[in-house]
Amino acid sequence: MDKNSPYSIKQSIIFTHKVAQLSKALWKSIEKDWQNWIKPFDLNINEHHILLIAYHLEGASISDVAKFGVMHVSTAFNFSKKLEERGLLTFSKKQNDKRNTYICLTDEGEKLLLDTLEVFDPREYGIYEGALPIKELYGKFPEFSEVMTIVRHIYGPDFMVIFEKTLEKMEQDFSEENGCLISTSNVKAETS
Repeated sequence: MDKNSPYSIKQSIIFTHKVAQLSKALWKSIEKDWQNWIKPFDLNINEHHILLIAYHLEGASISDVAKFGVMHVSTAFNFSKKLEERGLLTFSKKQNDKRNTYICLTDEGEKLLLDTLEVFDPREYGIYEGALPIKELYGKFPEFSEVMTIVRHIYGPDFMVIFEKTLEKMEQDFSEENGCLISTSNVKAETS
């Protein structure tokens, strides 16, 4: 061990291996469940994620989509282009920012996204089922504060600001009725 280093190589290898193995195992479960969830809507994970990001950020740049979607800019652009071809997104430039391309959900894109959210069944998600014993024991789901701190140090505070914004928007824009997620904009429209 380097005398100036606050950690040992062995500790760092064990930590890195632990995070890698656990992350890969969690992602494999999430990936399978996510693909099964959106399959009836003829979407893949990248396309669905882009729709979610476009919804939450309301006019996101391709760079924002890439950053928050943790994907390469070309991946964000190419999958956004496919969504545009299906009439689910539009591309635009801003008057004061001609360098960046922005995406916005069309009405059809928002409807499709909301349809996917309304059929979400947490019992079909292994990650949810795996977390239930923690919720039953402590009365809440895991908070992930340590993981969020690691992510903040890797991707920066802007990533976490967007992350928090998406959670707040989900909280504001949706309610639950009879075990189903309902868009509050649909509820407002029906009561008008």
